[in-house]
Amino acid sequence: MDMTFGLDTPSISMVRDKWGWFLALGILLLVFGIIAFANLFVATVASVFYIGMMMLIGGVAYLVHAFQVKGWEQILFWALSGVLYTIAGLLAFWNPALTAVVLTFLMAVALVVAGIFRLWVGFRMRPMKGSGWVIVGGVVTVLAGLIIAIGWPVNSLWILGLFLAIDLIMQGWALVAVALAARSGGVAPQVADKSL
Repeated sequence: MDMTFGLDTPSISMVRDKWGWFLALGILLLVFGIIAFANLFVATVASVFYIGMMMLIGGVAYLVHAFQVKGWEQILFWALSGVLYTIAGLLAFWNPALTAVVLTFLMAVALVVAGIFRLWVGFRMRPMKGSGWVIVGGVVTVLAGLIIAIGWPVNSLWILGLFLAIDLIMQGWALVAVALAARSGGVAPQVADKSL
């Protein structure tokens, strides 16, 4: 059974043929991640502006869609959603510091909730191998959320930038690893299907 998860031979050969582009993009993301680490406040503002732009685009799309639907209730729902998204997007540009405070609080809450859910799943999986890692992941996620919440709102000016910097560096390393593996012609060994 093919265990390449949808990567057929042409896809693998395409990556192998374009390994240099993957390497260049990976290095570029690493450089951006290091720059973001050097100034977490600027990275936070960039994150807020990115989110604000996405909310503005979403708000305009909702407003356009509102006039395409039939029925007064549906128009009202879509229009109200569009107005709220647009206001939130404009707020991100008008006051990025306030937006960073709100987003940091929401991130802390989301991490705590996600961590609690992971703990619940880990304890439900308890007899299975690997359930301990799910529990550890849940504990780390809850602790990350609590640490962010304890430092809130002071940490709001750098925490989003820190997450952006970490993400850029992780994505950069991943692309560099893929590029180097593709260059050497290495493909992960096929895993035998034990269920047959």
